[in-house]
Amino acid sequence: MDGVPFDLLLRWIHFAAGVIWVGHNYSSVIQRPTWRPPAAADLSDDTSPRFQALLNREHGFFRWASVVAWCAGILMLQQRGWLAGALGLHGALAPIGAGTYIGTLMMANVWLVLWPHQQKVLGLKPATLEERLRCSRITHLSSRTNTMLSIPLLFFMAASSHGGLLAA
Repeated sequence: MDGVPFDLLLRWIHFAAGVIWVGHNYSSVIQRPTWRPPAAADLSDDTSPRFQALLNREHGFFRWASVVAWCAGILMLQQRGWLAGALGLHGALAPIGAGTYIGTLMMANVWLVLWPHQQKVLGLKPATLEERLRCSRITHLSSRTNTMLSIPLLFFMAASSHGGLLAA
């Protein structure tokens, strides 16, 4: 495949997956800024409206969008020959490298913190009511952390494409 169309395809895949991933977090914060983690009554009855709302919200797209966005970003850096420089935070590639590290941290947060705890909250893995309550707080904070990390992530991505790479 020719380099330019492949790069363009990767760029659009990266963009679309990023919109799904980060948009999921932003919609949670903006649509429900005062949302609180579930209480004991919400999790003790799997048929309660609040629990059903949690279960219906778990569609999995945001988790897989994080993988697609991250992989497309790494492939773009590799295809352009910038991966080593970006990961080494060298020169004009430092901003995109910083964005890469933040994106990696965010994806690790989704898969290694948020998802294992969310599985317990939703009853997909066995857990006591007390553990489910603790996990609901962890998933809440984990999601909000990713939302806040997306701000510097977007800043570094924009910095790298709006003048940061001119010297490279």
